[in-house]
Amino acid sequence: MKKIRFRLLENRVGRILVSLLITLVVGFLYFYIALPAINLQDGDFYLFLLTLCIVYLIASSWLNRGEVAKAASPKQWVRSALRSCLPVGILMGAVVVVALVGWLVSLPLFRAADYRELLDVQEGDFTADIAQISFSEIPTLDRESAEYLGDRQMGMLSDMVSQFEYSNDSTQINYQGRPVRVAPIDYADLFKWLTNREQGLSAYVVVDMVTQEASVVRLAEGMKYSFSEPLGRNILRHLRFSYPTFLFSTPEFEIDEQGHPYWIAPRVVKTIGLFGGTDIRGAVLVDAITGESQYYEEVPSWVDTLYTPALIMEQYNYHGAFVNGFFNSIFGQRGVTQVTEGYNYIALNDDVYVYTGVTSANADQSNLGFLLCNQRTKETRFYEAPGATEYAASGSAMGEVQDLGYIATFPLLLNISGEPTYFIPLKDDNNLVKLYAMVNVSQYHLVATGATVAQCEQAYLRLLGDRGLADGSTGERSQAQGTVAELRSAVMEGSTYYFIRLEGEEVFYSISAAVSPLAVLLDPGDTVRMDFLPQEGESAILSAVSLTVLQWGSEA
Repeated sequence: MKKIRFRLLENRVGRILVSLLITLVVGFLYFYIALPAINLQDGDFYLFLLTLCIVYLIASSWLNRGEVAKAASPKQWVRSALRSCLPVGILMGAVVVVALVGWLVSLPLFRAADYRELLDVQEGDFTADIAQISFSEIPTLDRESAEYLGDRQMGMLSDMVSQFEYSNDSTQINYQGRPVRVAPIDYADLFKWLTNREQGLSAYVVVDMVTQEASVVRLAEGMKYSFSEPLGRNILRHLRFSYPTFLFSTPEFEIDEQGHPYWIAPRVVKTIGLFGGTDIRGAVLVDAITGESQYYEEVPSWVDTLYTPALIMEQYNYHGAFVNGFFNSIFGQRGVTQVTEGYNYIALNDDVYVYTGVTSANADQSNLGFLLCNQRTKETRFYEAPGATEYAASGSAMGEVQDLGYIATFPLLLNISGEPTYFIPLKDDNNLVKLYAMVNVSQYHLVATGATVAQCEQAYLRLLGDRGLADGSTGERSQAQGTVAELRSAVMEGSTYYFIRLEGEEVFYSISAAVSPLAVLLDPGDTVRMDFLPQEGESAILSAVSLTVLQWGSEA
């Protein structure tokens, strides 16, 4: 055997074959670990090719080291080495040239108009497009708080916590008409993977973003494909070997309307030059249990997370920067806009929309408006609503409760009585939501807080009514009618409020004189009709948003 090996290395062809074999082995290991796409639009592919070339050159030089001693002169050895390595050297040069040219032709300097058109932004009508969301649809958690609840729920399951752990990799989706975050569980460590890999991951975690309830959903058959798998069933490796030429965005975990788990892997394409204009063209859906996968250019309607917030914000920044050309984006900056730093999610029409503010190139403390982009279709609309940035509004909300030390989450934009309004849950150091705040976008000093969403909205509507910004009405109202049995008044926050109790009832209805001046003229015995905001649970005081006098007592 040794004789065959040494004979193989004694001739030039044999040394080339051994060098190629070494290169193939190292190349397979590199590919298995790094998982580059076999695609000229993937920068990692060029690094892969260069690595193969370097490995071949090193192997060839090592195997040809004996030729140095045999060579009549260094010049003769160099000539021999060049003959064996020239094809690889040419390949290396070609790789570098293609990468460099591809990078140059993809620069925004030459393709500013193409970059600007990556995102089609339409003008939107806030009041018409953004319907008032009912209390049952308003998410009251941010990602950090939801994952804290999910992790805590996992810790309560004694039969699972010793083997698995919460993945802290949740995805916000609409599930059966409700905004939730879903996340798979992970193997607790490598040993737990060895003992449980045959059964797979037996559950996933769902956190209701409205009720703040976390639940662990157990599966009849475990998930075999996930990020916590170290070998062939790792979701990234499974995708790469199934679709070796596709570029992918990071797969997101989702469940369909029946609760079946999937990995959604958006397919990335470069639309400008060789490396520029990152966009999404469909997705591969991988069954997390069986590993079966299928590519859809038009994904099913239950899929919510095709376009990531980072990609949407990047494309808008190109759109806003190059509105008047490349050089204007650097020097004059006339009309240049950009998104603010953060984002949040809004559930509309059974889809998930990314919300982010739009500010000027100077990134000052005021917004020009905001964007809503559908994460499945990339339909994007800009709504003009000058006002405070999200972080300025968050600061205003925290200032309202500064004695409590609560921390504001990133705001969610709502339509409250036709007014663009930041909704901001306030949480304590344990990531538990304690209060809610509503901050007017255009006048961010107008802040209302409440222990529940309903209480917060009632306080905010009273504030709007006092300032004459709205009539305090919403889509969810109830009506009360009867004879005034008791009437009281109080001055609160500079406004006079009247508290009305009707005959046969124990609750009082509060209404500001600014909302209804007729309240000043009321006496016991008058017959009235009031629209009021329903409130979760029992309450001794309900907020009225309108008052109509049906009959004065003196007319009876």
